[in-house]
Amino acid sequence: MRAFLLKLPLWAAALWWGSLTTVGFLVVPLLFVHLPSPALAGGMAAKLFTAQTWITVVCTLLLLMASRPEAEEGAERGPLQAVRLTVVGGLLLALLVEFAVAPRILARDNLALWHRAGSTLYVLQWFCAAITFWRLGRGR
Repeated sequence: MRAFLLKLPLWAAALWWGSLTTVGFLVVPLLFVHLPSPALAGGMAAKLFTAQTWITVVCTLLLLMASRPEAEEGAERGPLQAVRLTVVGGLLLALLVEFAVAPRILARDNLALWHRAGSTLYVLQWFCAAITFWRLGRGR
């Protein structure tokens, strides 16, 4: 059990980065290629991005709980504390997309602007997850 708990932050970072990569760079583009209309693809993409937001919330909260000083021991202290900023940044970006940008996209309110903003914030979140995963993996 102890070995599992020590590896939990790395697994959480891997799930966070891997799910962002899969949903944003593989599944959603395929929806727009294979579904009969952009409206249908957009509706399904919105549902997938919402699910992705909740995966991000769970993974980042696990990482933040694991990075508490009293939760860390020995070699874990350095990598976990080093990623706190990217974890919080990724969490805030995900929540910003979900609750500020996505409603405007769904309302088709200046769609091009909000779609670019959402895409940019998603890519920034992806970088936060990648940096987190890389730093935790490197610390092993």
